[in-house]
Amino acid sequence: MKYKAVIFDLFGTLIPNFSEKEYRRIIKRMASVVSAPPEQFWEQWTATFRESIIGVFPDYSAKIKHICSKLGVNPEQDKIAEAVQILLDYEALSMVPRSEAVEVLSTLKQKGYKIGLISDCSPNTIKLWQKTSLKPFFEVTIFSSAVGLKKPDPQIYQMATEQLKVKPEDCLYIGDGSSRELTGALKVGMHPVWICIPEETDEDNFRVDKENWDGEVISSLTGALNLVE
Repeated sequence: MKYKAVIFDLFGTLIPNFSEKEYRRIIKRMASVVSAPPEQFWEQWTATFRESIIGVFPDYSAKIKHICSKLGVNPEQDKIAEAVQILLDYEALSMVPRSEAVEVLSTLKQKGYKIGLISDCSPNTIKLWQKTSLKPFFEVTIFSSAVGLKKPDPQIYQMATEQLKVKPEDCLYIGDGSSRELTGALKVGMHPVWICIPEETDEDNFRVDKENWDGEVISSLTGALNLVE
């Protein structure tokens, strides 16, 4: 076998990325519910992205309270709860695996590859993950908000390889390039591949701290199967 393990990113890889236009609309709708200025609320929401995904805010309620405090707004708890529910509903509807994801993971499993996940995400994503059809295929899942680290920190990749009991050089890493994840994977010795799906290359994709990648590229998840043969 060319590799011993395949490690995936989640959003933009196994699951399509959010539409930034739609995501912005959702966040501004939340702002209206808590009577905060929508544009400033959106700016604060994105400015605290790192804090969200390394677990500084235990839930969305805490993040909303933090932002409202900075904006001089003091909403009632029921309004905060209403705003939270708007986002939870949106995320639940968005947490849909790509059509080929289960087949690709099943094939890798049958071929004897260890499968891991490294995701920069909020605590709510961890809850939603438990209900997806993808979960059974993964031996190791590393969520940034659970471990207090985000990509491209070398430690988050090392956690995955240590738990999978493989060396970094024996790992294929597949991601959409957010959070400079491909460069991070390369630096620890993995073999990173950019998944760049043609119909998702417009600027509407919500990708944070994306990088320009001149390494190996696949245009679909099924392309991963060609890389391990």
